[in-house]
Amino acid sequence: GCGAARRRGGLARTRAGNSAALRGAARPRRVAAAALRNWDWPQALLFDCDGVLCDTERDGHRVNFNKAFVQMGVTADPELWGVEEYGELLRIGGGKERMTHYFTNSAPETPAWAGKSEEGRVEMVKALHKLKTELFLEQVAAGELALRPGVQRLVKEAFDADVKVAVCSTSNEKAVAGIVAMLGPAYADNIPIYAGDVVPRKKPDPAVYMLAAEELGVEAKRCVVVEDSNIGLRAAKAAGMRCVVTQSGYTADEDFSIADAVFPEIGDDGAEQFSLQELSQTYFDTA
Repeated sequence: GCGAARRRGGLARTRAGNSAALRGAARPRRVAAAALRNWDWPQALLFDCDGVLCDTERDGHRVNFNKAFVQMGVTADPELWGVEEYGELLRIGGGKERMTHYFTNSAPETPAWAGKSEEGRVEMVKALHKLKTELFLEQVAAGELALRPGVQRLVKEAFDADVKVAVCSTSNEKAVAGIVAMLGPAYADNIPIYAGDVVPRKKPDPAVYMLAAEELGVEAKRCVVVEDSNIGLRAAKAAGMRCVVTQSGYTADEDFSIADAVFPEIGDDGAEQFSLQELSQTYFDTA
């Protein structure tokens, strides 16, 4: 239950209040919260995509990176990126950046890489990433991936309260759009996506979150971000935003000490870990 939320020691009152309010012990406060006016709710709710909207990494992106490597003749090994190794590679934000890091530092002797010029390597990475994205979208279209528990509920709560919703990701925009489409057109058609190379520097740089706040016309301090990784958390906090972490398969053991609250998931009705009203300023400010 909500007791899974972890407090950060030595927090300022606002952050400590958030962690305390979001824990299971604070459940009775919901009665009082029902009377809160919308003015103290977030102006915007910003979601990361992979690991937050959908647990895509291990059985989605990783599998399709491996398929792309084989199909383009980079390797004959269908598990070039194993489950554990891919978890390590996720510390690098962005798929193209991840491949470049891997072939430069871990497998520079790979013939398809070693035999190319710098320009050729850039083109190889672009081509691999394009194919991986196509394969991933086929997987999404086939219904092989599902939204994480509570995502649909929290998005609906935000729309019902006129809170702006956007998705901010290091992944390819088409791949992110494929996941967002799983929410249904009523939501997906009204959720801006800031993804891929829309900013020059990827997470943990705060650029994508700063861009979202600017484009949405909201204050950074009135945004709440839902992330699942340490690099995403660092990006959100560097942008001056509050951040709630919902742990995913690969990130459960990462350092989330600077998060405002940490949960195993958002949670569907009847098993919800937190609601939109519990992301209000009053909850964050009340110890």
